[in-house]
Amino acid sequence: MTIENLQKSNLAKLLATENITVQHRKVDTAYFDVKNRVLCLPIWKEEMPNDVYDLLVGHEVGHALFTPKEDWMFKQKEVPVSFLNVLEDVRIEKMMKQKFPGLRKNFYDGYQILSDKDFFGIKDKEVSQLKFIDRMNVHYKIGAFAQVPFHNEIEMNFIKRAFETQTFDDVYNLAKEIYAYEKEQKQQEQKVPEQSKEQQSGQSDDDTEKMQQPDNTQDDQQEEQE
Repeated sequence: MTIENLQKSNLAKLLATENITVQHRKVDTAYFDVKNRVLCLPIWKEEMPNDVYDLLVGHEVGHALFTPKEDWMFKQKEVPVSFLNVLEDVRIEKMMKQKFPGLRKNFYDGYQILSDKDFFGIKDKEVSQLKFIDRMNVHYKIGAFAQVPFHNEIEMNFIKRAFETQTFDDVYNLAKEIYAYEKEQKQQEQKVPEQSKEQQSGQSDDDTEKMQQPDNTQDDQQEEQE
């Protein structure tokens, strides 16, 4: 481990307020094992910018501080883990910025770098056609750099409520609602004749509502501009 990585590892432990295990491995992205208390940071071919490193550390430390181990493991059996992940990411990033305001700029700059590198793989995709939970994830991660459309008041209300979650139970209950909504949407799409789908795809941009609710990047963007 390099001296710089050792320093970053010690910083992660300080932020987490416990002696978590910090590993650097050849993985696609960072993750935190809430059960075994292991924070894994990726080793990429290209040198990782400091802001991206600080973003990843700050994000995963958020899981160490705020994501409960027992509830997380149990509730994965009832709701797809991807839904819990997206919503819990929104909650813990908001709480990390409140607890450590100095991280706001690192989050903003780090996500801007990841957006420029197309880390979320949306460059060649029609974002409006992504599943709602995926659009929510893009919105709350790089919403300051990517226009993410939402199709109705239900989706916009979900976006607002995601930002307002305070506890993991809030996350879990909202995840159940969104999962039910996604299943209902899929069932409706299967019932729509192919011709109707083609007509819908030809709708103007005005038919798709743009997100006007607060997101996790707005305060960071203001701070960056200052």
